[in-house]
Amino acid sequence: MIKVLVSDPLSREGMAILEEAEGIEVVEKTGLNEDGLVAEIKDYQGLIVRSGTTVTRPIIEAATNLKVIGRAGSGVDNVDVEAVTSRGIVVMNVPGGNTIAVVELTMGLLICLARSIPAADASLKSGKWERKKFKGSELYGKTLGIIGLGWIGSGVAQRARAFGMKVITCDPYRQEDEAESVGAELVSLDKIRRVFKDRAYQ
Repeated sequence: MIKVLVSDPLSREGMAILEEAEGIEVVEKTGLNEDGLVAEIKDYQGLIVRSGTTVTRPIIEAATNLKVIGRAGSGVDNVDVEAVTSRGIVVMNVPGGNTIAVVELTMGLLICLARSIPAADASLKSGKWERKKFKGSELYGKTLGIIGLGWIGSGVAQRARAFGMKVITCDPYRQEDEAESVGAELVSLDKIRRVFKDRAYQ
């Protein structure tokens, strides 16, 4: 029987999948600090974490039976990758798992900025009706600079183009045709800086 420790809260659906899997004993113990994990981890072959748990070298050294760490999220910055690599422990994550959510949030924030929504909301909640003060502007025709054209940057570029924005991007690992495929123009970081240096959003 493989023992798996879940040290951060997962959705009930996720826990159900684990609990129904054959040959796996799932133990959920959340909120453990480093000392708590050091004391707990030795009997487990698997560890599932989110962003609330930091998997440090002392934890890895105490995890004498650990074979795999599942990171329920895209980043592994809360896992000491050097320590797990030296022990031959596999680290799995979910790259792209939150891409659409972040892309949509980014577009929402752009709209909020363009339309002065937070300031207008605060004004209205304070009992004022300053309609003329918060005219806002359109995203259409504006230039959006994106630094890094990974999954999130590409998703933002595509949606920004759908709004009629011009998109410029800087990414040393992308080619011009890759940028063009999402409607962006690949430029240098210096060009992005020059374009936006003296330009406030209007």
